[in-house]
Amino acid sequence: MNYKPIIVVAGEPNSVFSEIFFKAKIKKKIKNPVILIASKKLILKQMRILKFNYKINLIDFEKDDLSILKNNEINLINVNFTFKKAFDKITDKSNSYIEKCFALGLKILKNKDCLGLINGPISKKNFLKKKFFGITEYLAKKNNKKNKVAMLIYNKKLSVSPITTHIPLKNVHKQITKKKIINHIKLIKDFYVNELNINPRIAITGLNPHCESNYISSEEDRIITPAIRYLNKNNYKVKGPFPADTIFMKNHLKQYDVIVGMYHDQVLTTAKALFGFNAINITLGLPFIRISPDHGPNTLMLGKNISNPDSLIQSLKFLDN
Repeated sequence: MNYKPIIVVAGEPNSVFSEIFFKAKIKKKIKNPVILIASKKLILKQMRILKFNYKINLIDFEKDDLSILKNNEINLINVNFTFKKAFDKITDKSNSYIEKCFALGLKILKNKDCLGLINGPISKKNFLKKKFFGITEYLAKKNNKKNKVAMLIYNKKLSVSPITTHIPLKNVHKQITKKKIINHIKLIKDFYVNELNINPRIAITGLNPHCESNYISSEEDRIITPAIRYLNKNNYKVKGPFPADTIFMKNHLKQYDVIVGMYHDQVLTTAKALFGFNAINITLGLPFIRISPDHGPNTLMLGKNISNPDSLIQSLKFLDN
């Protein structure tokens, strides 16, 4: 088999990810093998409760040849994890397990020819403990790419990307600079050109309602508009700044491939309303493609077998093409 593997880090053990992973294997047949990094005992117990029946193909990535990977089984790299229940409350007791899973995934990506990394949802409150804004920044630090990455919520019809990610709204204006906007747009264009063979049309929102404020000089005047002028002079297809309350109107949507906002909920809220789970979170700027299904641990639905696997299916489909 001359295929490259997709690395999947299961993430928070007390989440719906195992359920959507089992469902995705049934619904989406892919040609490239998937390697799951997780606890074998936990996966087997969760599988029994959720009434799935997959064989486990245990992998030692340092010794085994990729020819032993099997698409009809779960190719698993076991990470030991002590647990009391198959599904439990999220606590920081699983942090060392998640850390080990990520470390192993990053090691494989460094030493093997892989298509990319998909990770299951993480509890930011428990795992990151205010050290990082999100997994985007966590992986950036692990790969020596601090302040050199961007979050893209990708859908082939329209993607969105926030300049700032998981920070309090009161701090957003402090994090917006001309340099940051320019670097952010460069990452987006590089991704679209290199991975999709598209020179993207990009719309940029303002920060303030209606792109104006009561101050003498707004962020639109001082930062955003000068950044757009610079990008246009350097042959980027960028327009704006646009008011965030009108840029998502139907007559605008077909004109752009990406809408870039100044903060997380300014653009992600509308994207999720438009596409639901048919979108994926891609980290731009890493040495590999990293994707996260666009949902959280969703502890309220643990063990109920009613979670939607579409975002994971889209993640696998993107890397498998």
